[in-house]
This record gives sequence, C-alpha cells and structure tokens, in this order.
Amino acid sequence: MTKIGLRNFWFQVHKWIGLILAILIIPLCVTGAALVWDEALDHGLNPQRYAVSGEQTIDPQLYIAAAKSVLKTGDRIQSITFPNGEGPVVVAATPAGMKPQAGPPARTNVWLDPPTARVLDCASSNSGLIRAMHMIHGSLMIPVWGRSIVGWLGVAMLFSCFTGIWLWWPTVGKWVRGLRWRRHRHLDTNLHHLFGFWIALPLFVLSLTGAWISFPQFFGAMSGAQSQKGPDRAAMARAKPLEAPKTGLDTAIASAQAALPGDVVMVAWPTDLKPEWTVTIGAGAGRQVKIDDATGAAKVSPPPREDTARLMRRIHDGTRMGLVWQVVIFLGGLLPAILAITGVIMWWRARGWKAELKARQKVRAVVKA
Repeated sequence: MTKIGLRNFWFQVHKWIGLILAILIIPLCVTGAALVWDEALDHGLNPQRYAVSGEQTIDPQLYIAAAKSVLKTGDRIQSITFPNGEGPVVVAATPAGMKPQAGPPARTNVWLDPPTARVLDCASSNSGLIRAMHMIHGSLMIPVWGRSIVGWLGVAMLFSCFTGIWLWWPTVGKWVRGLRWRRHRHLDTNLHHLFGFWIALPLFVLSLTGAWISFPQFFGAMSGAQSQKGPDRAAMARAKPLEAPKTGLDTAIASAQAALPGDVVMVAWPTDLKPEWTVTIGAGAGRQVKIDDATGAAKVSPPPREDTARLMRRIHDGTRMGLVWQVVIFLGGLLPAILAITGVIMWWRARGWKAELKARQKVRAVVKA
C-alpha cells in the first residue's frame, strides 16, 4: 500500500469512529470533565449539606440517633464518616427491603452538623444530578451491558488518538508545521487539528484507564494481578449490615484506637458476609483496623498497597493526582466533545462539496456527449 493509500485508510478509520460514536462520546466526555470537580459541584448544588456550625465532633452515638430519626423503619446503619477539617458527618444506611440491582447498591445518606448532630440533609445515593452524571459516565445509564459499552468506547478512542496523530502529521516539511493555527480556511477544521494534537496523549491515557476500569479482569490478568479471595467487591457492597452487632460502636472505636492511635475517619458496620467492624484511621489512604464483632478483638491491617487497578482509577478520576492533572482531565473531557462536533461539521461540509463536484462532472459529461 502506498503512503497516500495508507493515509486514506487511516482517514476512513478515524472518520467513521468519530461519526458512529459521536453521540455517545459527547455525553461521556462532558460528564467526565464535570466529575473531576464533583465535590465542588455538590457544594454548589447542595449547600445545605455543608452549612456546618463548626469542626468539633461529639459522641458518635448521638450522630447515629440523629440519623435514625430521619431514616425509615428497618433501615440499617452501614457506615459513619467523620470530616477531615470543616465539613459534615455523614451516616450511610442500607434501605429496608433493598432489591438486587445493577451497579452500586443504593444507600440513604444523612448529613449532620458535627458540633450539634443536627440533620442537614437526607437523600438517596442514587438521586441527584451528580449521581446521574456518574451513571452516564460509567454505563451510559444502560443496564447490564452499559459498563462494557463504555469500555469498548475507550478502546475505540485509543484507535482514534493513534489515527488522529497520523492524520495531523504534515505530509510536507517538518512536523512543527502541524502546530500552525491556520492549516485550513475553516475555523472548525483548524480547531480540530490543533485541539486534536494537544489532547491526543492525555486522551490516550484517559481512554486506556477507562477501558481498564471497565474490563478489570482482562487487564488485571495482563498485569499479573492476583484474583481476589472470598466474596468479590460487588457482593461485599450488597452485603447487609447486621441489625444488632454484638460489639457496640463505642467499643469498636476504642479497640481500634488502642490498637492504632489516631483520628477515626470512617467506621463501617459488620455485615452478614463479614461480621467485623472496619475502622479507618488517618486521612488520605488511611489504615484500617478490623474488629471481630463476636470477640471484640482488633487486628491492624497492613498499610494499603496501591495495585495497578487502583492506580488506573486514580489517574482516570484525578484522585490525589494534583491540580495540574485534574485540569488536564477536565480539558480531556471538554476537548474531545469539541472534536466530535467539529468532526461532524467537517464531514457534513465535505458531503456538500462532493455532491457539487459530482453534479459538475455529470454536466461536463453531458456537454462532451
């Protein structure tokens, strides 16, 4: 195949990936860009949740009692999270009669004022704009197959990045010629060339990490990750908290702090699959202490070890990756949406001039005849 023929081939691949997937890529990328700042968005959309009167915390049992006052009968407390600095205490509960469903199980969250245990807000974890954006970005709101579809979109975007750089590369002269702003008389084409180049590498990384998150077993096997023993994460997430644990909350916290001194960040209740309290101590990744519900014995878990899967997720969503990378991810969401729109415009305009060219050729053929 000649160089021109190869270029035309990659052009067709690049064009049809963009055209076929544009309607899916745009919502996927825009929600991904917005979710980089999900905490700031939640502050703006739900200011009542963060209207705290101070940072001083009180007896955890008072928070549980306050949360139960607004929870429905039969709801079971699943966890309590304490703020790192200024912010609310959050109590999560498993709703009574919760039915199995695709995706993360629903929780009822109660936001409380730390110094007073006053209820600030109560809502389902599956409600609200931010949750809807998470569902769009993670599965396009498509049951069962949605996560896989998003994963294959990531694979398609990998090919789009590769073919886009191939087509961006100038056919004549040095590669720096490709950095020129005006490579075409149309604004949308110039935007497509320039934005495509600058976002290609970050978009490649985001597409790869997105595919990794969607197909953890496949990529985990490639990276040599060991399979998890016991119930998987989905089963653990759907486990029911015990209605009446044998070890009390105060006892569990005291045992954990005796084994590992420090500030308690989160406490997760024992469940029917794993009858032990999990107390997280220390901000950031934290250290976990497991408290056997039957005996009250404490066992300090080893320091959290970041495997490849967790690293891929952090790179993808920007958690603890610094402001610079978060800005890159934000642009990595907005610019592909712009590329999809400008690509469709370029294709539509090309259809017009190709139709005109065919019409003129027909006229010429008639005249010659």
